[in-house]
Amino acid sequence: MSILEVKGLRKSFGTVKAVEEISFSVDAGEVFTIIGPNGAGKTTTLEMIEGMLEPDSGTIVINGLTWDKNAEQIKYIIGVQPQSSALFELLTVQENLELFASFYPNSKQAAEVLEMINLTDHRGKRVKSLSGGQRQRLAIGLAMVSDPQIIFLDEPTTGLDPQARRNIWDIVLKLKGLGKTTILTTHYMEEAEKLSDRVCIVDQGRIVTLDTPAKLIDRLTKEREVRLFFQDGEQAAIDTEGVAKEQPTVVRTAREGSALKLWSVQPEETLYGIFGFTKERGYRVEQVSIREMSLEDVFIAFTGKEWRD
Repeated sequence: MSILEVKGLRKSFGTVKAVEEISFSVDAGEVFTIIGPNGAGKTTTLEMIEGMLEPDSGTIVINGLTWDKNAEQIKYIIGVQPQSSALFELLTVQENLELFASFYPNSKQAAEVLEMINLTDHRGKRVKSLSGGQRQRLAIGLAMVSDPQIIFLDEPTTGLDPQARRNIWDIVLKLKGLGKTTILTTHYMEEAEKLSDRVCIVDQGRIVTLDTPAKLIDRLTKEREVRLFFQDGEQAAIDTEGVAKEQPTVVRTAREGSALKLWSVQPEETLYGIFGFTKERGYRVEQVSIREMSLEDVFIAFTGKEWRD
């Protein structure tokens, strides 16, 4: 069942068309991720859905409610963590949560939120003394304090170290376990691939593709990249490349020195044939790996752009 329906959103700033035509729906309990190059319209789209910007045209329906008729009701069922969060620096973590909780009639207890965001041990710290990752977790906690049905997280892990990033991932997964709907934007392909039920790739204000990460990757190609490194030097790689090219499962090859790369639609069968040849010749393979296609490959294929923070 859809909890969010977006149809025909458009938004311009002067002559700049930030969002040209955006339509999608999100199911209750889903982690729905919007990714795209800088300036693609991700944040503008989010801000229109959150009621912070008025669309030039299009409709937004949140749990059967619209901003023009039900603004006050919508504010109680959504939680927002913007890119730049306004925290009260001189208040403690707990005081920030209690202050925000006072704005809502049916808020969560601060202790419960502290446990969810793993800041219980830091509840008495002033915000100004928190690390970047702790501040981001608190910002998400403030978005959660009203016990919303939908939570919007706009690039929540940008600029964080890998451990802090994974702490945020844990919170998103906890929210999913509670049945909450999460709308996420991110710069990190691995993040989108691991957390998302569905991914929406946006470029130049339009949706270029939308599906589950697995289906997007599968739709891109059936090929897998196989890499081999030879102890016996360049000649071993040259000879093996010749054999690989004769295999019907191999689409293309590339070689650099004693390293050989090939793309195969059936990598296991390809390697079986190659290892038969290398064993016969006495060539020693130092390392072999099969690289699965990733969401980053999908992104580059659909937008023609390498990902940049």
